[in-house]
Amino acid sequence: MVASIALPRLMRAGGGAVDETGTLVKDLGGKRPLIVTDAFMVTSGLVEIITGALHKSGLEAAVFSGTVPDPTTDSLRAGVAAVKEHSADIIIGLGGGSAIDTAKALGILSRQGGEMRDYKAPRNNIGPALPVVAIPTTAGSGSEATQFTIISDSETSEKMLCAGIAFLPAAAIIDHTLTLSMPPRLTADTGIDALTHAIEAFVSKKANPFSDAFALSAIRTIGTNLRKVYKDGSDQAAREAMMLAATQAGIAFSNSSVALVHGMSRPIGAHFHVAHGLANAMLFPAVTEFSVTAAEARYAECARALGVASSAASDKEASAALVTELHSINADLDVPTPEVFGIDRHAWESKLPLMAEQALSSGSPANNPVIPDAQQIQEIYAGIYA
Repeated sequence: MVASIALPRLMRAGGGAVDETGTLVKDLGGKRPLIVTDAFMVTSGLVEIITGALHKSGLEAAVFSGTVPDPTTDSLRAGVAAVKEHSADIIIGLGGGSAIDTAKALGILSRQGGEMRDYKAPRNNIGPALPVVAIPTTAGSGSEATQFTIISDSETSEKMLCAGIAFLPAAAIIDHTLTLSMPPRLTADTGIDALTHAIEAFVSKKANPFSDAFALSAIRTIGTNLRKVYKDGSDQAAREAMMLAATQAGIAFSNSSVALVHGMSRPIGAHFHVAHGLANAMLFPAVTEFSVTAAEARYAECARALGVASSAASDKEASAALVTELHSINADLDVPTPEVFGIDRHAWESKLPLMAEQALSSGSPANNPVIPDAQQIQEIYAGIYA
């Protein structure tokens, strides 16, 4: 099998890397950057720091702070207008996965027009698009290094997976100091999101030696540091490790794929407004238990990398230990069930057929070690409710 590999052209990694934003934009040939972010990043003072660095480099910068959690097609319209009003030649996505996904979407819409549903999977989008510099402030989505963006269709509530190198950032700045203020819930949800990326990339039917190396490295690092940062968000060493692991996991799944967890989590987020990482966490143990027998050796290797099985353990023992550990992580990081989260049982059950249909249509379940049918997906959804 020939693996198709794509990475950001430039990356800056390390504490204080954000100070090099202006230099990086100039290296890419940008003159009129538009920062795409949210209102919190403005009030936090981070946007002012970055605009200062851009102006110091002689760049004409502007700010669009209208991004929203789980961006929608409606939320993109003002952003497209902001790109055109500023005559932006480069976009800086600053924030969590939602801000970076918004920046990626604006990059392609500003050059090609149309609606985001025109770009959803299975279409492979190769451009043209405005270049994007991604600056993540959470350690989880890996969006700074992926050729994917997720946008919800405002008319249908479908969370659309849009893929292709047109969505791959031209550059990324990986600065763990930007994550130090993350609260415990966000730390947990984004951290489990990164772990899901890494494990799904490793067990995916599209896994390859390149993606495997990044996935296993991320799994090892997350196994050592996830609980640490949840308990003590000021632990800089653990924060830096998680930031790098999230990017590695992003590289891994961008160059292989995600699988059933992600296919099923997107409809949960779309219909019940559950944050993406948290929806992944709700599903992760049950989906792994459903899938494990079809790729026992691969899941066993994940367990060993995570540190919950020895090299002497059989694959069956190790893969079982992985499922147990995923349940333990959810317990230790206070991951709620859909019921505890506050979703009404009737509302949940009434959406199961539609969510199963949307999960399958995304294409991600086809990469899973076990390819489920709609009934099996509904059964998994039903099983995680309480």
